[in-house]
Amino acid sequence: MALRSLEGRVLAVAPWLFGLSLLGHLAMVAFQTKMTMVDLMVYRNASPELFTGQLYDWRLKEFSDQFALPFTYPPFSALVFVPLSWVPWGVARWFWQLVSLACLWFLTRKSLELVGSRDPRRALLWTALFIWVEPVRTTLNYGQINLVLAALLLGTLVSARSWAQGAGVGVAAGLKLTPAISGLYFLVTRQYRAAAWSVVAFAATVGIGWAVSPALSRQYWFHLLGDAERVGPVGSAINQSLRGALSRTLGHDVQTGPVFLAGAVVAAVLAGFALHAAVGARDALAMIVAVQFLGLLVSPISWSHHWVWAVPAILWLVHGTTHRLAKVTAVAWLAAIGSYLISVLLMAQESIWIIPRPWHLAALGWVYPAVGLLTLVTVAVALRSRERVEDRVDLLRQ
Repeated sequence: MALRSLEGRVLAVAPWLFGLSLLGHLAMVAFQTKMTMVDLMVYRNASPELFTGQLYDWRLKEFSDQFALPFTYPPFSALVFVPLSWVPWGVARWFWQLVSLACLWFLTRKSLELVGSRDPRRALLWTALFIWVEPVRTTLNYGQINLVLAALLLGTLVSARSWAQGAGVGVAAGLKLTPAISGLYFLVTRQYRAAAWSVVAFAATVGIGWAVSPALSRQYWFHLLGDAERVGPVGSAINQSLRGALSRTLGHDVQTGPVFLAGAVVAAVLAGFALHAAVGARDALAMIVAVQFLGLLVSPISWSHHWVWAVPAILWLVHGTTHRLAKVTAVAWLAAIGSYLISVLLMAQESIWIIPRPWHLAALGWVYPAVGLLTLVTVAVALRSRERVEDRVDLLRQ
């Protein structure tokens, strides 16, 4: 594979490339170049409102002229972020940047380990590259939680202890709901004890939040949950879910109607084929990527920075299989997230709230969902092909 060949040529200088990449990013943090970290500001500034009862009425008006940002996570999440409100903003932003970078490195290293590569230079090389791809870059710029959650999930899902597996998923879901899709991994691998632990851990987060603020918990779980419009503009180019892509194509919010359901069924069927093949191949990383991509596709809102799962996906495509289609899909992902196309589309759209747009902008707005669906197809095809080859080898040995 050409990507592997190119990688091999630069492995020797990987530590230097990592150092330069890290220094470049830290310089941006120091000089606040496009580093508003607006989402971290929401987490930090809104969290004390947990104790005033105004958590879900609070809005951040700075840096958001078209949409004053609300706190959209469960009460337990606000409780976790409260300590950040105890330190100066400068300390909070540096702390979060360093934690996010550590999580990116862990996500990269763990993904490589799962495909059988333990060369530390390879982890440094890919981390140096991933710092600058769009989902990671915007996560760092916004001060988002995506890298932290992805590292938590990947690290615990492959743990040998069922309680740790379940706790990781349950706590992640308690922080931001959408990681709950990870429970599907336990079901397809028949790890029912881990699934039970995930339910217990999630229930504990809900219980803690309820104990701290019963009123806010009732408001969130019985009134605000499922309100996609409160989270943000469904039709904006930054929403790279199927619902966002379909809405931009048709010129109106498809909501959860027949069009969306048809798209969700397609995604679920492709994910099913991918998971069936991955389970048969006992490929943990392929299973995890398939589950996470299904969640990103069918979620009402999947901002472009939520697609940090492209990181382990690319590493699996490059190192987890030798199938020709994987090469095409890996290049497609690198082009999609390395071109900053979503940022271009954001500047090209008239408003984050106006869904209709020229056909070419609507078509380009399919980039992440399209390559995500292609990845599911690739996992299914590549692992089925591997299984057939292994069967032939077994027959020859007999």
